[in-house]
Amino acid sequence: MLAIERRALILEQLKKEKRVLISQLSEKFGVSEETIRRDMEKFEQEGYVTRTYGGAVYNEDSRRELPYEIRKRTNVEAKLKIASAVADLISDGDYIMLDESTTSTYVARALKGKRNITLITNSIEILLELAGNVQGWNIFCTGGLLKSNSLAFTGKRAESMIESYHVNFTVISCEGLDLEAGYTDSREETALLKRSMMAQAKKIILAADSNKFGKVAFISIGKLSDLDMLVTDADPGPEWRACLEENGVKLVIA
Repeated sequence: MLAIERRALILEQLKKEKRVLISQLSEKFGVSEETIRRDMEKFEQEGYVTRTYGGAVYNEDSRRELPYEIRKRTNVEAKLKIASAVADLISDGDYIMLDESTTSTYVARALKGKRNITLITNSIEILLELAGNVQGWNIFCTGGLLKSNSLAFTGKRAESMIESYHVNFTVISCEGLDLEAGYTDSREETALLKRSMMAQAKKIILAADSNKFGKVAFISIGKLSDLDMLVTDADPGPEWRACLEENGVKLVIA
């Protein structure tokens, strides 16, 4: 197992259990305790954990964006289910926009069997995923300012390019999803680009795994009433179902 894969699994465990023990992680991953300590040191430097004697505690702060390589390897099973469900909503010949989220990368992969798709994205990862793997597609990249910590473009140039086109669907994800705060992100430039994508679409699909529910990140992307569909991997419960119905949002459970 690669170090990046191990760290992704450790972070996922931390997010669920809130604390870990070095000895248990060492046994679980078959590496030395010193290796796990180095992982914890890296996480602490990046602000994700506070180290304790013999372990670490997760810093519960959804305003901080995880590195792309970590996010890509987190909740993979849920993202694959969501991506398949989103792909079922899109038909041959549709025009779509995909944001730079890891969930959208899985959506792009799930769409490979579609024909004559026109795709606009700011994600380099999605371009790499599709390059040489689709025929008859028209694929546009926004260009713009390369976003740190991610293979994606942001900024005014990216927004300006997006505002030139109109599409059937925009598919975005988020970092937090809350009944009152709506759907949120940790970075302003990312949220602004997603808003631009939403403004150019006939229908907006929010693809978010169930771990996002009940969390609020730094900046608002939009209100629940802005959405047409929410695709997730688990039933969010009666309160959420009632709220979504009240706001005219179709709930799709993958």
